[in-house]
Amino acid sequence: MLVAAGKLQSRAAEDLVKQAREKKVSFVNAVIAASAVSPVDLAHTLSTALSLPLLDLGAMDPQRMPQNIIDSKLAQQYQIVVLGRRGSRLFIGGADPTDQEVVERIKFATQLSPEWVIVEHDKLSKFLQGSGTSATETLESMAGEDFDFDIAEDTAQTQQEAQDIADVEDAPVVRFLQKMLVDAINMRASDLHFEPYEFHYRVRFRVDGELREITQPPVAIKDKLSSRIKVISRLDIAERRVPQDGRMKLKFGSKSIDFRVSTLPTLFGEKIVIRILDSSSAKLGIEALGYEKIEKERLMHAIARPYGMVLVTGPTGSGKTVSLYTCLNILNQPGVNISTVEDPAEINLPGINQVNVNDRAGMNFAAALKSFLRQDPDIIMVGEIRDLETADIAIKAAQTGHMVMSTLHTNDAPKTLTRLLNMGVAPFNIASSVILITAQRLVRRLCENCKQPADYPREALLRAGFVEEELDGSWKPYRAVGCNNCNNGYRGRVGVYQVMPVTESIQRLILSEGTAIDIAAQARADGVRDLRQFGLVKVRVGVTTLEEVLSATNVD
Repeated sequence: MLVAAGKLQSRAAEDLVKQAREKKVSFVNAVIAASAVSPVDLAHTLSTALSLPLLDLGAMDPQRMPQNIIDSKLAQQYQIVVLGRRGSRLFIGGADPTDQEVVERIKFATQLSPEWVIVEHDKLSKFLQGSGTSATETLESMAGEDFDFDIAEDTAQTQQEAQDIADVEDAPVVRFLQKMLVDAINMRASDLHFEPYEFHYRVRFRVDGELREITQPPVAIKDKLSSRIKVISRLDIAERRVPQDGRMKLKFGSKSIDFRVSTLPTLFGEKIVIRILDSSSAKLGIEALGYEKIEKERLMHAIARPYGMVLVTGPTGSGKTVSLYTCLNILNQPGVNISTVEDPAEINLPGINQVNVNDRAGMNFAAALKSFLRQDPDIIMVGEIRDLETADIAIKAAQTGHMVMSTLHTNDAPKTLTRLLNMGVAPFNIASSVILITAQRLVRRLCENCKQPADYPREALLRAGFVEEELDGSWKPYRAVGCNNCNNGYRGRVGVYQVMPVTESIQRLILSEGTAIDIAAQARADGVRDLRQFGLVKVRVGVTTLEEVLSATNVD
């Protein structure tokens, strides 16, 4: 048929038949080896001659094709690919359906009945070359040099834990995980996300508050990678049905960095998020956090008082913990007894007694607070006020000569007071104990190397919150550009704050059960800037962009 169609010369065909007999291979195999006929012509001729279906392999998505039905070595040896299965029928793609040995081998290995589909041999080779790279080889190409792990907390291992570690000591997986952690530290990331999906697996880093996809390792390693992370985080590797939380530590050069690990069962495996806990962030100092002069003075005045309650509010990831730790660092003196209860303790601070919540053992925030009051404390930090019992004990501590610091999840400072009222705290208790509330957000800081002046319409600036007097031409807003030293024009983050002292006027509003709107109006009258107004100050001095402030703050 090839000769009749003019695709092959008679003499060449005779030579190929002779070579096939000498090498004991099929004629089709000899044609492919000699590249005597184009892959398209050969595939079409075979399909016609043998009445077999023809498929364009280039149109197939490798991720959606059946996996692990036949051994990859067998597929490579016989140059075949599994296209699908229906009952006991197995559809296999190949360029040489005249090879009966393949059929017998597959029938024996799978106990299924193979049925041929013709594919072009060049596309088949390319397809097998891509799929033939094992997950281990792919990981080895991704992974770099070795770094040492130090398992956090108790280093003593039981015999079972030692066996678990041995089970997941897959060198490429270990090196890949280490490389991801080291890369995240070098990129100043705050979180790593390991996310399994049906047909792919991806790793994302949160850099300067923005999630970025870093790589897509092979799906086959998802279980080994999650087991490795769980073992070094002292979690149960056999439990994959419920979320787990743990910690681990990585020696990075001369310093050790802690990581908080959270696992979550999803449809296609366990999603793992690793939070990087860099203790140096708690030692930056109050200036590095981005407080303006008035807000800084109000905060420092409040924490210097001998008793009362200071609350820091904002959503998850807004820097509340770093703000509290910075205040504690300022107050951490030899003559001061400081105790904290957290879930969990994120940053280790020498000289401060830190306690982890353990709900299963009965050690919750309320239980820890009761114990603290018998430990002769001067300053108490509560990771979060979640319920009425914790709020009541914290307020009583603030009323009996202790400085209490804590966090709440509210949108701004005035709403924090109504949140406490809604929890069931008596108005007179709030008014007599809370001395200051600070709400905060994080916005991306402009890169000093590449930022450029921006021309915003005057109307847009007025809508954002600027007043006519401020638009006098003495300053210009900046826009993000992007260079080799930053992330799309931004490098690092800076805080936006609303620092509201609880004045006598606000106390009277609380006692008369005023609304958050009433409290906000009184705060403005007392000279308190809201989050938007504070953010606009950062825009004026060229620290961030108007877009960042608008996305992070609301106008009341």
